[in-house]
Amino acid sequence: MSTDAGTCPYAHDYPFGEAEALEFDPAYARLRAEEPLARIRMPYGEEGWLATRYTDVKTVLSDPRFSRAAVVGADVPRAIPEKIDRPDTITNIDPPEHGRVRRLVASAFTARRAEALRPRVREVADGLVDDMLAAGSPANLVEAVAMPLPVIVICELLGVPLADRDVFRAGADAMLSTSKVPTEKRQAAMADLQRYIGTLVADRRSRPEGPGDDVLGALVSAREEDGDRLSEAELVSLGVAILVAGHETTMNMTSDMVLTLLSERARWEALVADPEQVPAAVEEMLRITPLGRHAGLPRIATEDVELSGGTVHAGEAVLVSTIAANRDPEVFDDPEELHLDRGSSSHVAFGFGPHHCLGASLARMELQTALTTLVTRVPTLDLAGEVTWRETALVRGPAEMPVRW
Repeated sequence: MSTDAGTCPYAHDYPFGEAEALEFDPAYARLRAEEPLARIRMPYGEEGWLATRYTDVKTVLSDPRFSRAAVVGADVPRAIPEKIDRPDTITNIDPPEHGRVRRLVASAFTARRAEALRPRVREVADGLVDDMLAAGSPANLVEAVAMPLPVIVICELLGVPLADRDVFRAGADAMLSTSKVPTEKRQAAMADLQRYIGTLVADRRSRPEGPGDDVLGALVSAREEDGDRLSEAELVSLGVAILVAGHETTMNMTSDMVLTLLSERARWEALVADPEQVPAAVEEMLRITPLGRHAGLPRIATEDVELSGGTVHAGEAVLVSTIAANRDPEVFDDPEELHLDRGSSSHVAFGFGPHHCLGASLARMELQTALTTLVTRVPTLDLAGEVTWRETALVRGPAEMPVRW
């Protein structure tokens, strides 16, 4: 049924309910089938649209008529009181400016570079598992492996002292927190993180020997062919984004994957028996795992756009649910079921279009390495108690995940 803003008689309150553990609200499936472009009302901001079909989600994420830059300062639907107010961050700019910034940093996150890092990531994962085994059972898998692995990797890659991880972990928690965290606390932690990255950038600029060959150093010295380079604000913004995104989602996804496998023991045993199936299993769990608590970043239509579910008019905001898209029966057979051997990478877990996740290759490699290390080194791993979930984060993942072996 086609709908548009002028005729829609009501708006759904969104998010639909509390996102418990890794449950995915069945309302998404109903909307995808019956109201694929649904009017929604979030806790803050004006009403907007929610797209849930695979084809519509890909269109919104890739069509230049849907703007990220236009949301800056706008009263778009959102989960927290603050409006989006950072025009210099890579997630809030549109092509062609977005392409300029992305080109200056993309070389650090190619699939080839991620693959070259695999031996070092395997070494880190082995060391963490060694320490966990030496400390004895039970252990908190989050603190033992899932959190430190991506933190160590992104620190080494970016050139950030691991000893300062409390600063950027606090900033990451603030950036990805819900309204349950007071506004003042969120803003203070984010400001601390920006100042911290600013001092690292200043240090790189002042080094007599040059800024260095880590990613932060490369960003400081990066230039386009015409001599264009990143501004100070762009450097700080990119440093923050890479540091936060480079560990937060991978940390949570590692725990979520292990929990998914151990919750039905046969899944874990299948990978223990055949670790070569880990890459396919990772892709399937990326497809089906509801990592975010609700839909992602809004966009504003710059002109009327027809989607399969209706029309988004110029000036209207639209959000997409990539998880609903990843369970679209028009694209995936038996979409609500986890099939570890599905092997499909056509999911949109990393987004789509110009803003497709810059670190997708790195994240894939880290997840594959973490899971392979665990199924080969700790084949008898099992849950050892109740999982405690992070309740104030937009990204779903355990705070404590007791395991034994």
